[in-house]
Amino acid sequence: MADRYLSFTGTAPGRFLTRRTGLPQPAALRRWSPGRPGLDGGLLQLTAGKSDLDLPPVLARAGLGEDVTGRPAAVVLDASGIRDVEGLAEVHAALHPVVRSVAESGRIVVLGAPLDPADHHQAAAQQALEGFTRSLGKEIGGGRTVNLVRLTDAAAAGSTLSFLLSPRSAYVSGQVIEVGEHESVAPHDVERPLAGRTALVTGAARGIGEAVAGTLARDGAKVVVLDVPQAEQDARRVAERLGGVALPLDITAPDAGARIADALPDGLDILVHNAGITRDRRLVNMSAERWIQVLEVNLASVVRTTDALLGARALKRGGRIVATASIAGIAGNAGQTNYGASKAGVTGLVRSLAPRALAEHGVTVNAVAPGFIETRMTAAVPLLIREAGRRMNSLAQGGLPDDVAETTAWLAHPASGAVNGQVVRVCGQSLLGA
Repeated sequence: MADRYLSFTGTAPGRFLTRRTGLPQPAALRRWSPGRPGLDGGLLQLTAGKSDLDLPPVLARAGLGEDVTGRPAAVVLDASGIRDVEGLAEVHAALHPVVRSVAESGRIVVLGAPLDPADHHQAAAQQALEGFTRSLGKEIGGGRTVNLVRLTDAAAAGSTLSFLLSPRSAYVSGQVIEVGEHESVAPHDVERPLAGRTALVTGAARGIGEAVAGTLARDGAKVVVLDVPQAEQDARRVAERLGGVALPLDITAPDAGARIADALPDGLDILVHNAGITRDRRLVNMSAERWIQVLEVNLASVVRTTDALLGARALKRGGRIVATASIAGIAGNAGQTNYGASKAGVTGLVRSLAPRALAEHGVTVNAVAPGFIETRMTAAVPLLIREAGRRMNSLAQGGLPDDVAETTAWLAHPASGAVNGQVVRVCGQSLLGA
């Protein structure tokens, strides 16, 4: 559905009126397209404190040249060496002079270190970077994003930095992403990093699922489009367009995992749990049936299917599981106790399973948590509530299904093996929730 307010604020009368009245002034976001795959401009690299990170080779892969114009498209501040409160003054000194010069739809990425449990001075200073990053993201405006990456190995963070320093991350801001030291695997084809891999996307006949399937196919994956039998015609249409196959199946069936494994005798590389439903009512008016339906589709089927596929060794080593959480599971929503519970449950699943799945199966487990995304479902929301959903984030607009899809593709990337157990919000830094 078209965002008429966003279009209006891009006109001269719209800019004048919003400035005079103090209304939100969203900027049109730069998203990935084949003709403009990268940001327009250079990269400014800054350092606060003493760092041991070898960044230049990694940042070079982001495709941004060194900024020489004084108006960078991206700024990377390496603050991983900050170990005390006094050192935070260097963060201010580094960014204060340049933050106004960052181009519209530009990127600021702050690099931090994991919190040291044996050094509360370092932990305090590094945790401070989180509050700094989230706050800067809420004030910078102009379609710019600000994110924090905690890391110890620059090479392992290559895919993450490339994602955050590109138009693919247009609706990801205010996030804290932890990158481990797991060995990353460079794809054979940079343009099609998922070539030779099989991806299954549930709920892929329409909406966000269809966008995810399309993006994974664009990146080279053979996509299996799974949806309920009632949506078989749509699933086949999507699969035919993407050169994939349709799998009509009720994901809540007790034997769904076994049937998926039987349908994919050569195994699976990427599993995207996207299928989900809502049955909204305030708890006082919610029937047990509505409660059970949402928990069954959104959470129980995810747990059962994941267990079955891991148990059958259907997911290959180096595989990726990406589940769909939600901002509703983080901040809660009135009338969505069932939905909020199911999506918070997905977060719990990811955080508990991720280290074990990696150790036992060589598979990473992460989640995306969408906020207000422009879909047929949100188009049916009453006008005032819809407008509030669009504006109550740092970018003052709704996201697109492609934003969720691009984030999923980054987590599914062969070089993202060091990203594990993360729940990444795709919400334009919603003003509700952390």
